[in-house]
Amino acid sequence: MQNRRSFVSQSAALATAVAFPLVAGAQPKTVKVGVLHPVTGALAYSGQQCRLGALMAIEDINAAGGIKSLGGAKLEALLGDAQSQPQAGSAEVEKMNEAGVSAIVGAYASAICLATTQAAAKYNLPHVVDVGVADQIVERGLKNTFRFGPGYKKSTEVAMANLLVLNKAAGNPAKTVMIIHEESLFGAGTAQLLSRELPGYGFEVKEVVKHANPTRDFNNIVLRMKSINPDIVIPANYYNEYALLVRTMQQQKVVPKAIFSVLGGAASSYKFVKEFPDAANGIIDCNHWFNPKDKRAQDLRKRVEAKGQFFSYEVFMTYTAMWLLADALERAKSTERAAIVDALEKSTFGNHFMPYGPTKFVNGQNEGAQPLMTQVVKNDIKVIIPRDYREVDPVFPLRAV
Repeated sequence: MQNRRSFVSQSAALATAVAFPLVAGAQPKTVKVGVLHPVTGALAYSGQQCRLGALMAIEDINAAGGIKSLGGAKLEALLGDAQSQPQAGSAEVEKMNEAGVSAIVGAYASAICLATTQAAAKYNLPHVVDVGVADQIVERGLKNTFRFGPGYKKSTEVAMANLLVLNKAAGNPAKTVMIIHEESLFGAGTAQLLSRELPGYGFEVKEVVKHANPTRDFNNIVLRMKSINPDIVIPANYYNEYALLVRTMQQQKVVPKAIFSVLGGAASSYKFVKEFPDAANGIIDCNHWFNPKDKRAQDLRKRVEAKGQFFSYEVFMTYTAMWLLADALERAKSTERAAIVDALEKSTFGNHFMPYGPTKFVNGQNEGAQPLMTQVVKNDIKVIIPRDYREVDPVFPLRAV
């Protein structure tokens, strides 16, 4: 119903525009773009953040003159709610296809993206993935699917290589690891990768613990953590569970040598840092992050915060994904889906504030995408690796050894 109301609302807005035609003459048709996220259910916060980023990008693109090669056509958002469920995401794709969207941007969670990209592929409907990190999303040969950011294989490789460097520089104080992950494609896939790769870097994986979504009590898991006493704890879960796990560790006075995340749900979150500064202090994360030295990123952060929102990775990932699509529309000079797919395949989009350089898609994956390493320092999130983007030196280990 919410989606239907959104569609109706947008139709009403169009009707209003028709009722008061501009004297300058006919305006170019809008370009309908599906904005699809889980704005209700367990992933609602992240989905709403993604939607915020998408709508701010559309506002900026339209304010800058729209799609100039299409006569200044404005982007028109058709909002969809995946309800934190893959099947609901697929159903929204069907609605958007019937409504005549030229492309879709979304759909945050890996499991949802896996379903929505597949559904969109039936109609050769271009689908720009904003966040979903599972590499299966871009490894199925779907010609309509493009991911701007890095997947979890790339993120895990970067994280492990940097963990090795940090540990070696500190005299190798960390030797054992415990992984706690959520049960869906994102957490399970990341945990599987880490379990396979960590021994090769000299770390013993003492235990891997899976939990449901949602989980409202981590006391037993942290008690188990106490008994195992790992040097490093690696959480791989979404925001709510990540925050609760770390807070439970704090309550039970469990302080490993490092909380070291790969795509940690709350680790690189200004919301978590503000609400639970002591629990967040010192956490290291390998995650989606903007170039901190780019003024455009800082300006957008100020605008987001002026709305009373946090500048989370969901916001800037979806914001830049929408600009990627706008760039493709500009070069396609068409709203035809095949032309947009072709333009995305040939994309060299470089007018952004992510630390990527110009886009280069290979089988739908932007090969230049990379995560950055961050650490919570003095109630703020700072880049520690790589050196080109470094704001502060890393603190490792977290406690004296």
